[in-house]
Amino acid sequence: MKIYPYKRLNRPIALRVRSVALRLPDGTRDPLDTSAFSTQEQAVALGVSGPDWVSATIGLSATLPPGADDPEAAWSDLSVLAVLTDGETNVRTSTVLTRDTEGSRDWSGSVEVFRDDHLGRAFLGVYAVGTVEGVKGRSLTETDRSWVVDTVSEEPVSGLRLDVRKASFNKSSREWLRAYADAPWLVDTTARVPTVFVNTEIDGIVGLLDSNGSGVESKVRDLLVAQMATDVWTAVFHGAIGDLEVEPGGGPVFPTDWQGEVLRDMLPDVIPGVHVEEALRQVHRRRTGESGWGELQTRIHYAAVRRAEAAKAVGYVIRGLERMNREKES
Repeated sequence: MKIYPYKRLNRPIALRVRSVALRLPDGTRDPLDTSAFSTQEQAVALGVSGPDWVSATIGLSATLPPGADDPEAAWSDLSVLAVLTDGETNVRTSTVLTRDTEGSRDWSGSVEVFRDDHLGRAFLGVYAVGTVEGVKGRSLTETDRSWVVDTVSEEPVSGLRLDVRKASFNKSSREWLRAYADAPWLVDTTARVPTVFVNTEIDGIVGLLDSNGSGVESKVRDLLVAQMATDVWTAVFHGAIGDLEVEPGGGPVFPTDWQGEVLRDMLPDVIPGVHVEEALRQVHRRRTGESGWGELQTRIHYAAVRRAEAAKAVGYVIRGLERMNREKES
């Protein structure tokens, strides 16, 4: 948690997306139905109509916590801003929201998302600002979790999105893959979207992963997928934590792309019991300091195993094998 040299609101802003409409190349508007956004996932999918759109208008509302309009508050000139940030294209768009009614804690407005400004995901948050001790634009509170605005996805999902590709490592045009010809899969965290390469040179691996069969084959497939998922989560965590921006004071800054999603998702299991910002600082200190990084690997692996649902896969396999054995004996 950041420390501010002035009083702030101690609760976050609640943000809701109310509507989404696309502007098409011919100038017409295409209002999307509610399946284009998910309050549970806090995500908006703008790819449901394909790539042929010019801009999207996202209607939203925000509710400030109690005390924002307290006459005795330490601030004045209260304003509420919606901010859309894309760390990959370095685009940042802000819109001033308006209060719904006099004295209301609800504010509303819309954000315009231009297709050419984004390659994939942007992040939407709301901030309340005011004048404190004569200084304008002081941050008073904000949303504690940003909405994901995905310009290419057809499904509003906020979780980690992967690109899975099949490749012959030994014959790949990507020269770096050739050095790993005996690996069944590799994870590339340097790409815009984390990419899993599956080695087609490993006999049977592609057929097994693509199969929908039952019996022993399905059990082996589930274990294989769980192991692959564990490797992926471990790799993306290390990729995210190893590429942090640092503030002038030395503190790490949460990334605004998939790396930030991974860290916010995994850090509660890596450093339990503290706010995610404090967990990020602790992990960063251990990674860049003289000690503690090695001991943390067990927690990182545990966090990856949980997200891969490896325990569920192992339990399913064991129960399935026991059932098959009973059927043979009967």
